[in-house]
Amino acid sequence: MSDIMAAKNGGTVQVHTDNPIKRIPIARPSFGREGTLIKLQSNHFTVDLSGIDAVFYQYSVSIKSEDDKVVDGKGIGRKIMDKLLQTYSSELAGKEFAYDGEKCLFTVGPLPQNNFEFTVILEETSSRAVDGSPGHGSPSQGAKKRAKRSHLANKFIVGISYASKIPLKSVALALRGSESDHAQDALRVLDIVLRQQQAKRGCLLVRQSFFSDDHRNLVDLTGGVSGCRGLHSSFRTTIGGLSLNMDVSTTMIVTPGPVLDFLLTNQNVRDVRDIDWSRAKKMLKNLRVKAMHNNMEFKIIGLSDQPCSRQTFMMKVRNGSSEGQTVEITVEEYFKSKQVDLAMPYLPCLDVGKPKRPNYVPIELCHMLSLQRYTKALSSQQRTTLVEKSRQKPQERMRVVTDAVKNNRYDNDPILSSCGIKIEKQLARVNGRVLSAPTLIVGNSEDCIPNRGRWNYNNKRLFEPVKIERWAIVNFSARCDMSRISRDLINCGRSKGIIIERPFTLVDEDSQARRCTPFVRVERMFEKVKANLPGPPEFLLCVLPERKNCDIYGPWKKKNLHEMGIITQCIAPSNKMNDQYFTNVLLKINAKLGGMNSKLSLEHRHMIPFVNQTPTLILGMDVSHGSPGRTDIPSIAAVVGSRCWPLISRYRASVRTQSPKVEMIDSLFKPLDDGSDDGIIRELLLDFYQTSQQRKPKQIIIFRDGVSESQFSQVLNVELNQIIKAYENMGQNRGISEQEKLPKFTVIIAQKNHHTKLFQENAPDNVPPGAVVSCFDNLMGRLLTYFP
Repeated sequence: MSDIMAAKNGGTVQVHTDNPIKRIPIARPSFGREGTLIKLQSNHFTVDLSGIDAVFYQYSVSIKSEDDKVVDGKGIGRKIMDKLLQTYSSELAGKEFAYDGEKCLFTVGPLPQNNFEFTVILEETSSRAVDGSPGHGSPSQGAKKRAKRSHLANKFIVGISYASKIPLKSVALALRGSESDHAQDALRVLDIVLRQQQAKRGCLLVRQSFFSDDHRNLVDLTGGVSGCRGLHSSFRTTIGGLSLNMDVSTTMIVTPGPVLDFLLTNQNVRDVRDIDWSRAKKMLKNLRVKAMHNNMEFKIIGLSDQPCSRQTFMMKVRNGSSEGQTVEITVEEYFKSKQVDLAMPYLPCLDVGKPKRPNYVPIELCHMLSLQRYTKALSSQQRTTLVEKSRQKPQERMRVVTDAVKNNRYDNDPILSSCGIKIEKQLARVNGRVLSAPTLIVGNSEDCIPNRGRWNYNNKRLFEPVKIERWAIVNFSARCDMSRISRDLINCGRSKGIIIERPFTLVDEDSQARRCTPFVRVERMFEKVKANLPGPPEFLLCVLPERKNCDIYGPWKKKNLHEMGIITQCIAPSNKMNDQYFTNVLLKINAKLGGMNSKLSLEHRHMIPFVNQTPTLILGMDVSHGSPGRTDIPSIAAVVGSRCWPLISRYRASVRTQSPKVEMIDSLFKPLDDGSDDGIIRELLLDFYQTSQQRKPKQIIIFRDGVSESQFSQVLNVELNQIIKAYENMGQNRGISEQEKLPKFTVIIAQKNHHTKLFQENAPDNVPPGAVVSCFDNLMGRLLTYFP
């Protein structure tokens, strides 16, 4: 976790908008002292950086084919640049370069001149010769052109031009706590060097992680999907110097092997005649396959309209004349003429050509290539399998990352050596502290003390339980006993202090409706609910057939929450629907209906002076994005704000949609034509004011989740500005004097997706709950505090 403040003022921050000075993170004034000392190790490896005077030179790269078309694709780009280095090493003065696979390369020191143009020839790999001239749609038409290895041409024109300089000294300045414009750029170059190493070994690169083509790294998740174990590596700035962060990483890939085997397991059918080809077409699009009869690689663009036995194309054959004759032939007949007998000619072909120039290959002859990312959402069963099979004991994880640093031999890399970089081979040792777990207050003012990091609500009443009178259960799952669910939920609620009346009705979905689309199923179910209820319910308990990724969930939530304003709670039947399960469900229901499950003991006893003595608004901000392969789904920005000061356990949420994949929240301040504000912050400020005895916040603490280090400046100078404008606008509209000071702001960036892992130094167990590292002896981010 990192504390980022705009300006130092006695340990807090006072923001003034009169002077639009760029805000920068401040160095933390001190480190925590609470807790019990614990000796730990981390998956950081200390880096000795002796060549701080080195300068990276950045060059722009353009690659065109012989016919002047721009060449895209990281795979072919890396092959071209590798060949360029082999062919023109003397022209480059023997300098090695780091290439990012796209449009940039970097050298240590300058190249002999600022601009180059090279002709690069890759060795041509052609398809085997065939009799006759292929025609439109032929299985061999354009194969040579479309083969991955020849990539449209074998001669390429590469342009290299100087772009900028990035001094490595900027990293040294950042290590000393100084602000440096180029520190992140220099670290990015070093990370590109690490990525290039793995690319040359044929690894799949996913951001700063890499995955090798080794079947021992694969975990079968069923459905034609495998988890592929790999490694993450990146250079990090720390208090004690530079470090290499090495961690275990996993990505999802399409299981390599015959395409038909993939489709059978993906659709969970046994016979190829049961394959849903419309689903198959969507699933296969853009995946790469190898045709086993000629060992050529292709990208799938679709399927043929007809099976191999009836799918025809025009092919030229020689009959003694110079021009030859064009005949119509089926794909099956074509392959039979090449001594390839198809076992399943009744199946469609893969189209591996172009939209207007199809190229048909029988599906039974094709195999999925390895290391192709699977970017769709996993089912609940696949996620469970992944978690179970990916577990590693601390000692095993330590061994894997240590071996990786040794085996990759980073010290031998010519670019890293030019920078004077030497990497320690042992895990860094650090001092940690184990903090005492916070005590909660539940019903009857009883203390709830955690055990091993968990708070158990069994045999305890909730702090402020609600009463539920008007509710119903709807069932989209055919395999559950709704009467039993109702009975167990009511009984469990009684023990927690929640009075739950019998449900108005139990509504089962009609069996015929299960064949309809999710939208239609939800509409029909809602009509049945309305017909069986005398009025709007307080909430609906919805039983789904699957716990995660159920296609009913989204339409159901939208119908109830967005259109009708009805609170819902979704559950899925399982074998563990015991008292603990219903307790967890009731904790959600009670909070949704306005109850309070618990309070912090310190909060209850007014023992948090930083908050209790000054009206304080606490904001939590995050943005959720669609899955990696979906760029058409809007991102969702959500902000929660505390209310009822001096409490910190009550919150109000505000949600907006915004452009896909945009991380910065653009609706914090949203001025309208009439001068009013329709943004998120105004909504939360007004709620705080109305629920806190008409008090305005004197300090605002912002927890921002989900941003990388390169976005810290945007949070401080874009999002924080919007929050300030929302406060000023609200003050103007409410007659607040201009002399009134703005509240003090503290921005806390919470990074949960970092790759830092902690291990106990002399014990095989995991780090205990509450362990925190705020200052590494010879390691730690300048502004970071890690929580395992």
